[in-house]
Amino acid sequence: MTISESIEAHAIWRDLGSWRYFRYRTVQVFLPLLLLTAAGCDLLPPGKAQQAQSQGERRDQPENTDEPVAVKTARAKSSTLDGTLEYTGTTRPAQAVALRAQISGEIVSLTADVGDRIDRGSVLAQLDGDLQSASVSEAQAELSARRSETAQAEVSISDAQSAVAQAQATLDQAVTDAARLRQLANQGAISQQEAEAAELAAVNAQQTLRSAQAVVSAQRQAVDSAADRINAQQAVVQQTQKQLSYADLRSPLTGVVLSRQVDVGDFVESGATLLELGDLSTLKVTVQVSELNLAELSVGQAVQVRLDAFPNSAAITGQVERISPVADASSRLIPVEVIMPNAVSDAEGIEGTEGQIGSGLLARVQFADSQSAKVIVPASALEVGEAGSTIFAIEGSGDRAKAVARSVKIGERNQNQVEILSGLAPDEAFVVQSDRPLTSGQAVRLSILSE
Repeated sequence: MTISESIEAHAIWRDLGSWRYFRYRTVQVFLPLLLLTAAGCDLLPPGKAQQAQSQGERRDQPENTDEPVAVKTARAKSSTLDGTLEYTGTTRPAQAVALRAQISGEIVSLTADVGDRIDRGSVLAQLDGDLQSASVSEAQAELSARRSETAQAEVSISDAQSAVAQAQATLDQAVTDAARLRQLANQGAISQQEAEAAELAAVNAQQTLRSAQAVVSAQRQAVDSAADRINAQQAVVQQTQKQLSYADLRSPLTGVVLSRQVDVGDFVESGATLLELGDLSTLKVTVQVSELNLAELSVGQAVQVRLDAFPNSAAITGQVERISPVADASSRLIPVEVIMPNAVSDAEGIEGTEGQIGSGLLARVQFADSQSAKVIVPASALEVGEAGSTIFAIEGSGDRAKAVARSVKIGERNQNQVEILSGLAPDEAFVVQSDRPLTSGQAVRLSILSE
């Protein structure tokens, strides 16, 4: 082969390699397009085409709006943007007393136990009162003896008064005889000795009368003294009877039995505690407030009390009953006493059974200025649009719970909190988060994080 023939052959081989590369790239680029076109023209196998079609339909199909939407809810709280003063305390009865034994003795009866409701004046326990009964009998016998002495003294007075009357008559006769005989002696009809004897008899009669009158006075003093002894003995009888009444322990109030320290058969000394009683119709909670917040509190101010024992119940409205004038010298904390009714309401504010709250429960007391307190919600719960602000409130419960759009009027903002001036009531449930957009009237399902 000549040199010119070799050059020509090399050019042909180079052109042939370029074409092969072009053909390979053409197939690599346009083959997927041909496959997609074939799928659109029903050129793919039926199974593959149906699978692709079903996948496309699922992507285009809208979500089922009838199924409940999972939401996280919270309850609107009445507070201020600056924060609410909250303190913890312990519930205790508005009135509590310890029923103590006032005499020593054995407990023979115990009719009340812890938790029993009691009425004022009802007998709760009885002590052995035999010793007191004997004392009463002895005091009554002594009183009878004193009354007998008084009766005898009154009889003696009657006898002395009779003697006085007789002495008076004798004196009158003696005076008359002495006067008559003196007149006869002066006329010389009788001797002077006879007249003087008559006058001496009158003097003696006068002394006898005075003695009888003194006996009457003495008897009167004896009767008065006997009457005083009767009064004293009557006081002894009353005291022993009162001691006997202490054998029956009666309730001084209407309430419940808080605790019991004794059993039937126990011997107790005077002053020992048998039962602790309390009036739980009204409860007290004492909280320790910092002196820095004292200016924000006043007697009669409304407070909100929540109990951990009733997490699903609405807050109980109470008021400040007393603010101590003395602060702790070391902690600078001031005791503030709050009273509240013993009535538990459900989350929607419907009154429940009274008397469910006991003593010793943890209470969370919130102080808020009633003039500045507003409904506070997170800013994330609001949807702001051209028509205004909207919040989704929860209406109904359980399977019937649904989210209803509410137009609300908002006030001031502070970081992530917003004041609600109207459109949402305190303690009303509202949506904080949802797993997809909501529409008014949408059925919802409350998450476990909901309040």
